This record gives sequence, C-alpha cells and structure tokens, in this order.
Amino acid sequence: MYLTILHLHSFLRWLVLICLSFALCRSYNGWFSNRHFSSFDNWVRHITATIAHLQLILGITLYCISPLVRYFYSNYIAAIHQREIRFSGIEHSSIMLGAIVLITIGSAKAKRRKSDKDKFRTMAVWYTIALLVILISIPWPFSPMASRPLFRHLAR
Repeated sequence: MYLTILHLHSFLRWLVLICLSFALCRSYNGWFSNRHFSSFDNWVRHITATIAHLQLILGITLYCISPLVRYFYSNYIAAIHQREIRFSGIEHSSIMLGAIVLITIGSAKAKRRKSDKDKFRTMAVWYTIALLVILISIPWPFSPMASRPLFRHLAR
C-alpha cells in the first residue's frame, strides 16, 4: 500500500506543477491582455486548487505511514541533526502545507474578485508565490537540503 500511495503521490506531484504552470500562463496572459475571465479560466483555477488538495491528502497519508518519518519521531534528538531526515520529518511537509494554503487563498480570492483583470492578477500573484515555495521545497537531485531522483520508479 505504501508503494502505491508513493507512486500516486509522485504522479500527482508532476500534475500539480503542470496545472499550476498552466494556470499561471493563463492568468498572466489574461491579466496583461485584458482578456475576459472565461468559464475555462475559472475551471483551471478550480482544478489547480483541487489537484493541489488531492496532493495534500496523499502527502499527509504518506507522511503518517512513512518509515523515514517514523524514524524521525522515534529518534528525534539524533534525527534533527541529520539534514535529509529533518527535511523529510519537518521542513518539506511544513513548507508544502504552506504552499497549498497559498493556492487555496489565491483560488478563493480570485473567485470573489469582481473584475476580470483582478481575478487574473490575484491568481497570478498567489499562484506564483505558491509555485516558488513549492520549487524551493522539492527534494531535487541537486538540492543541498535533501536529494531524491525526479522519477523514483526509474531510479531503482
């Protein structure tokens, strides 16, 4: 079960980045070209937040059953001084939760804006900040905080 959730989580990770990038392209384009905020733009806003929330649910599930996190809490004093373990036990989950909160706030605020330009601008600003936060917290293969392969199933 752990591996199934891990693979689904890995897939959703990329889907979140793709949806967020697409939403940002649409929002910046709409903002700077004074386009009408269409029902498709609203759907993109909504589906981006929904996929991010699905990723959050899977991430929390994975966090609760992860052997690495279990080790972190069982050996807290030693583990807090190990960069990779600390990153998995505290930093990654906290920062990603913050990114999901930013996406949620941005989506809700954009939905309630009156003018089309304000909707696009609100999405662009909040989603950009969320994307930057996500990119900082991803355990890239070159990251000094923790490194993992981009595609776990191919790295075996």
